[in-house]
Amino acid sequence: MTTALPTPGPSGRTTQWGVQYRTPRPADAPAVWRLAERSAALDPNGPHHYALWFRDFADTSLVATLDEEVVGFVTGYRRPEAPDTYFVWQYAAVARFALPFLDAELFEAAADRERARGARYVETTAATGSQGLVTVLEQYARRRSAPVRTALLFPAERFPAAHADEVLYRIGPFPAS
Repeated sequence: MTTALPTPGPSGRTTQWGVQYRTPRPADAPAVWRLAERSAALDPNGPHHYALWFRDFADTSLVATLDEEVVGFVTGYRRPEAPDTYFVWQYAAVARFALPFLDAELFEAAADRERARGARYVETTAATGSQGLVTVLEQYARRRSAPVRTALLFPAERFPAAHADEVLYRIGPFPAS
């Protein structure tokens, strides 16, 4: 799947950034790993994690490329015990002046693709204090007229190192289109 990402131009017309969305491949793993390593918001995973993820869960994940360089990604999956729920594991984008809000746009593109495939809910977790992510989730839900529910999923004491509580954000059910 390849989708060009539009943005309003200076005259109010829609122009193309040239960013393409596509299904990831295991060969994208090193670039995604480097991007994730640079993100202060993500817990680290090894490069092999992304290679396996893109082998086994590519169909529910996306990468964003600009001039063939990976500039963003979303990893997600459909929960086996709740197939109507799309869980977003991680997402990030390269911070570039010319690509504002790419991470939020990429999140929305992946979630909307899974909604088009029948997902009635979108879930993710956020560490307590992750206000940027919470804002993205709340805006996504509001624009789609869906409720957001939160619950403590994993208390901080379950983690071996200093870590905040992980709060589950569940968006949906989505209204019928």
